[in-house]
Amino acid sequence: METYNLMKMGLDATELRGRVIANNIANINTVAYKRKYVTFEETLDDKMKEPEIEVKTDEGYIMREDENNVDLENEKVNQAATTLEYNALVSLTNTKIAMAKSVISGR
Repeated sequence: METYNLMKMGLDATELRGRVIANNIANINTVAYKRKYVTFEETLDDKMKEPEIEVKTDEGYIMREDENNVDLENEKVNQAATTLEYNALVSLTNTKIAMAKSVISGR
């Protein structure tokens, strides 16, 4: 897979992950709401197929009586990690583009 396409998919995945986490936080008081999460990195291991970005529902642990499984502290940590990942991908993309410009201009 071409590097630019992979970086674009990474940016798309982190952007979607940020929106999904924000949605989880917004629904922290919704009865029986199940947190959502984005998978992307797991599909990068399979070299035979195109990576996929998916939103899945976490049916796992429930620590509240109202059947809601959103943990605010965990969502905040995930949001911070997602922001760092997004910023790193933007920086990497900018560096890659600057290198291409340098090669094209002969500098």
